[in-house]
Amino acid sequence: MTLEDLLANTEYELIKGKTNKEITSLVYDSRKAKEGSVFVCMSGSIRDAHDFIPEVIGREASAIVIEKDVDRINGLANLLEMNSTANVTFIKVKNSRRALAEMSAAYFGYPAGDLVTIGVTGTKGKTTTTYMIKDILDKAGIPTGLIGTVEIIIGDEYIHSGNTTPESFMVQNYFRRMVDAGMKAVVMEVSSQALMMNRVEGITFDYGIFTNLEPDHIGENEHKDFEDYMYWKSTLFQKCKTGIFNCDSEYLEGILKGHTCSVETIGISEKADFRAADISFKQEGGKLETRYKVEGKANFDVSLNMPGMFSVYNSLTAIALCKHFNVSDDIIKKTLPEVYVKGRTEIVDVSSRIKGAPNFTVMIDYAHNAMALESLLTTLRVYKPGRLVCLFGCGGNRARSRRFEMGEVSSKLADLTVVTSDNPRFEEPEAIVEDIITGVKKASGEYVKITDRKEAVKYVIKNAKEGDLIVLAGKGHEDYQEIRGVKYHMDERELIDLAVDECNGK
Repeated sequence: MTLEDLLANTEYELIKGKTNKEITSLVYDSRKAKEGSVFVCMSGSIRDAHDFIPEVIGREASAIVIEKDVDRINGLANLLEMNSTANVTFIKVKNSRRALAEMSAAYFGYPAGDLVTIGVTGTKGKTTTTYMIKDILDKAGIPTGLIGTVEIIIGDEYIHSGNTTPESFMVQNYFRRMVDAGMKAVVMEVSSQALMMNRVEGITFDYGIFTNLEPDHIGENEHKDFEDYMYWKSTLFQKCKTGIFNCDSEYLEGILKGHTCSVETIGISEKADFRAADISFKQEGGKLETRYKVEGKANFDVSLNMPGMFSVYNSLTAIALCKHFNVSDDIIKKTLPEVYVKGRTEIVDVSSRIKGAPNFTVMIDYAHNAMALESLLTTLRVYKPGRLVCLFGCGGNRARSRRFEMGEVSSKLADLTVVTSDNPRFEEPEAIVEDIITGVKKASGEYVKITDRKEAVKYVIKNAKEGDLIVLAGKGHEDYQEIRGVKYHMDERELIDLAVDECNGK
């Protein structure tokens, strides 16, 4: 394609060169630049891509997109004067990230136009909701791709995910691959960071979903305050045609501010378009069941093998969305109990695999901060377990306050806290564990310290009692442990298997 075609939907100023030239690739990593490339300079918090312009010129790139004034880019004015950039076109834009998103859509042939696009935002519930939607639509004969925190799914292809929402170039790349693979729809998690960093710019979502909102992702390299966090979440609903909202959220008004979409609601409130009634929770046979009746724009009984009110909200949202596709009640009812999300309230069959073992439940969950852990443990208390056992650690090179907070939350809500290691990174595991114990001692719960996570998992399974509900928190879908810059393979499902084998004398 030509550079002119690539810039069709982008506002720009031509600084030097011509746009009616053939280009071969669009890149934003200087190491990938080559002859015929268009290189987009983005200003990051750690590195500024404008600093790599001489390197990119040396790689014979065809065009360079900048967002800074020429005289503010080190050495560029001299290069232009010396005619060292004779064959390079320079394009200036107001926002490089926005330009990358718009150019990426053009580069891949505007694939979003061939998909029904569904964006899900919120503090919690994004991952599970996207899987529920995907599974239901797939069962209804509407092949659906998925982009999210755990993975990207394109038909039978599963790709490891590095971010909740990838960079805009990769979003459009995945969209194109989905269209080529025969997908008819895509459901994706849309983080506040992605909205702030223009990763979904140029996409008009057919459906936008708001799950809930709580203070999170506020800090030096994220959002300056809660209002900023809420604002960026709300911008999804200026980029979609139909919005589906949790009307029970106290922040609904803030999320709706400035919206340009039609509004549909879910919740337990009488005013919700899709509402849950007659909600019940039950622990039986190593499983946690949640049941309710959906009323309003749909009327049928729902059964889930996932715990708590958040599962009610997630499934209500999926039901509301799938009704726009005219999916039958029967398909929804049959699919929801089968939904499985790795590392999100994931129930692992353990007690039935151990000879003579008591009946207990084991769950793996990604809860890795105090807010998420408190929500999870409070939810599990509803099931009235014999004991609620919480095993967790905290990541190194992160705020120490998280350790104290998580320790205190677990000690307050769990009957037994097992303090262990998570991803120590460049810190000493023992130091992190001792910080957690400082928090644990602020409340009255019993605790055990077992720094080796493998041994900790073995301990909770070997010492399980009748009716126990055991939570392995913090790792979730991760299959590694990061120590001193190296990621070593460690999957809690495998640690559980080892513990089961040992209990059975193998």
